[in-house]
This record gives sequence, structure tokens and C-alpha cells, in this order.
Amino acid sequence: MKYFEVTCRIRPFSQAAADVLSAMLAEIGFESFCQTEDGLLAYIQQGVWSEDEMQEVVGNFCLPEVEISYTKAEAPDEDWNQVWEEEGFQPIIIPSEEGQEKALIVVHDVKHADVPPAKYDIVITPRLAFGTGSHQTTRLILRTLARLDLEGKDVIDAGTGTGILAIMAIKRGASYVFAYDIDEWSVENAKDNLLLNKIFTDVNVEVGASYMLNGQPKADLLIANINRNILLEDLPQFAKVVKDKGKLILSGFYQTDVDTLTEAALQHGFFPLDMECEGDWAMLLFEADALGRRDV
Repeated sequence: MKYFEVTCRIRPFSQAAADVLSAMLAEIGFESFCQTEDGLLAYIQQGVWSEDEMQEVVGNFCLPEVEISYTKAEAPDEDWNQVWEEEGFQPIIIPSEEGQEKALIVVHDVKHADVPPAKYDIVITPRLAFGTGSHQTTRLILRTLARLDLEGKDVIDAGTGTGILAIMAIKRGASYVFAYDIDEWSVENAKDNLLLNKIFTDVNVEVGASYMLNGQPKADLLIANINRNILLEDLPQFAKVVKDKGKLILSGFYQTDVDTLTEAALQHGFFPLDMECEGDWAMLLFEADALGRRDV
């Protein structure tokens, strides 16, 4: 998979401007970001890159008096795995409720095995794929999965990334997970991570987008940690594959997007049950009601 490395300069630089820029770039297909002293390094598949869309982000940046400039270069293939293999990532610890000895969830790689005991221990080798537990949206969903009844349930993991949410669903008792991602690299990474967690069956991971849901059996839960625009596009497809009274978890967007996504979900028969936030990021939990669906 060939990637472009786009060097973005933000003048004047601020953390808020960097956060907004990364969110806007994610909406046009960028997958990974690394903050620099004066901006971001951003990575996008070469087949997804659009000069017009990039110009639109730069030309319509929403923060006043902030100027964005960028340069583009081909990212070397050989560097992606090497960084993770040499450095790994620091363990992510999600604590339990006060008074409990074990952590609720610990996410770590094979290089950081000296971690505290946890109710759910997840091993991840992330490479380029999104989802180590370090991002707020992944943590929000992990905490939600930890409290949902998934015993014997069928789950769909849309945009699986590292497969971390599929792994958590199986650890919570799900009987089957269908996971997909548009990136071949992510799919192979997710398969490797399933093996690291001794999950040899009950999860099917394939390359593709929401069209992969055509013909899939209806699920008790669908998880989608993507970005606002893709979620809005895919909601009609999601409505076709979630059982009546089944659950839908959406994340990957800011608190400012909650009303837009809630309104769109209502139009497809998903009714809000809960919202949680961490920093500027949000997660929405819905329940499907077939009587309220307009497109089914």
C-alpha cells in the first residue's frame, strides 16, 4: 500500500489548530498523524489523495487568522513496520471503578508485557492501522463494550483498524464478529492481532467498505469508529444490518458533530441511549427500532 506523507505547517501554531486540522484531514481520507513543532505530518493512501480536497481544507480552515501550508512527498514503504517493531507503544490502562484491584482494560504490545493485571488484557501490534486504545474514541468504545451484554451476540466492526474492538467484543462473550476495513494493511494487521489474543475462530476480517454489509446476517451490535462524513454516508447501510432492538455505537467525531449525527441516526430508526465524551471527542450509543426506520 503506497502512502503520501504530507507536511502541514500551522501559523501561528496551537494545539487547538492542530486538533482541528487533523479532524478535517481525517474527513478526506488521511489515516495517521504525527505532531511536529509547527504542525503535522499526515499520511494518506496515494489512491485516496485529492489535491482539490486538500486545497479546500487549507482554503476553508475554520479558525480565523490561522494559515495552513503543506508539501507532499511519497512515504517510504519500509519505514512503517520498523518504527513499531523498534519502539512499540506505551501501554494503555483503563481503570476499573474505585475499590477494584484490577484495571478494567489494559492494551499493550508484546514489548511491554510488564503491565498491571486487568479484567480484559488486549495485545496489539498496531503498525500503521488505527486503534491502540490511545485515542479518545477507541477508549470511549472500549469502556462502552465493557458494560454492554454481548454474551452470544453477533457483532459488526466497521473500519476495524487494528481489530481492537473486535477483540474486545469476543472477550466480552460475542459469538461472532464480522469486521472490515478499506485498507489491506489494516486487515492483515487485525488478523495478526486476533492471533496474538488467541482468537482463532469466530471473527471474519475482510477488505472493503460498507458495501460489504450487503447480504450479511443482521447483527445485535454494529460498531463504527470512523469519521463524521463516512458515518453519515453509511448510516442507511447500517440500518439494514442491525436487528430490531440491536445496538449501534458511533464514534470518531467531535462533540460539535453530535447533533448532526443524532438527527441522521433518528432518520434511520436509531434512537439515542447514551453519549459519552473525552476531551473534544464523543461517542454515541443507539438502539434500533424497526418501526421508526424510513429506509428499511
